[in-house]
Amino acid sequence: MRFGVIGTNWITEEFIAAGREVSGFSLAAVYSRTRERAEQFAEKHGAPHVFTDVARMAESGVIDAVYIASPNSFHARQAILCMEHGLHVLCEKPMASHAQEVQAMITAARENGVLLMEAVKSTLAPNFQAIRDNLHKLGKIRKYVAANCQYSSRYDAYKNGTILNAFDPAFSNGALMDIGIYCLYPLAVLFGKPISIKAEAVLLESGVDGEGSILLKYEDKEAVVIYSKITDSYLPAEIQGETGTMVIDRINHLTRIEIRYRDGRVEDVTRPQKPKLMPYEIEEFLALAKAGALESATNSHESSLITMEIMDEARRQVGLVFPADLEGREGFPAR
Repeated sequence: MRFGVIGTNWITEEFIAAGREVSGFSLAAVYSRTRERAEQFAEKHGAPHVFTDVARMAESGVIDAVYIASPNSFHARQAILCMEHGLHVLCEKPMASHAQEVQAMITAARENGVLLMEAVKSTLAPNFQAIRDNLHKLGKIRKYVAANCQYSSRYDAYKNGTILNAFDPAFSNGALMDIGIYCLYPLAVLFGKPISIKAEAVLLESGVDGEGSILLKYEDKEAVVIYSKITDSYLPAEIQGETGTMVIDRINHLTRIEIRYRDGRVEDVTRPQKPKLMPYEIEEFLALAKAGALESATNSHESSLITMEIMDEARRQVGLVFPADLEGREGFPAR
């Protein structure tokens, strides 16, 4: 499959490196806003074509799919444009700025008969399948707890007066969108849509959230999610059942999974897994495209939509509004 990439940052370089570990991957084109940057990136990674216009790349005929790693606020319109030209889309998380954009992307995928998948790599790793396969051993599940707090390398620049993309609301960024999603997406895949949520956050002067927490209520269980870009955490994640508790070393990497039973037994259910998870998402995407599927069973359209609906409601409750919220839709009230 011939890929074009939108975005020339470090995550795109990780994607290209991961793709070269996967049979059937080919880098065919690079998009950047400036020709100089596009040509430099293409030369570095061996891409034969460069573009400074997404529409021209989409209609060029030299690619079969795109990997979108532009700022979050650009994802929806770039993805929809590409899908309207018959291209499959692998879109970095979060898929869009809000749920209405996600729904528009899903509609475009179905209308044009192309594959759309959100690039949440953790849920496609072998150890996430280990979680799913062993959940029944926990008995009736009562609580999901996940923390993902990583002090951002860009926060020091922010404190010194330089607001980079990671802390700029114009790009639909912040801790929830960048970090919190790693806690929420697995929750959506495993347990679906909650009945209600309660959210709190610390908002920074730039207008994004630096950290926050969300309490989510299900019919017979609850979930607690903690995330931050301005502090670090070393807490494992847990899925607590009446028979045992599954302890997950890192919710975004899933490096070790064990079950601690009430009778004192400890069972290690960890599976062999590559240190970097991105090859698994590329393998999934290529297999789905080859099969003619429009979505992943794991990183499904429904899971992406549920996750974004949760984040929308959390942002509404804490008063976190992006410019993208006000474009084309009415009423996104701050608290």
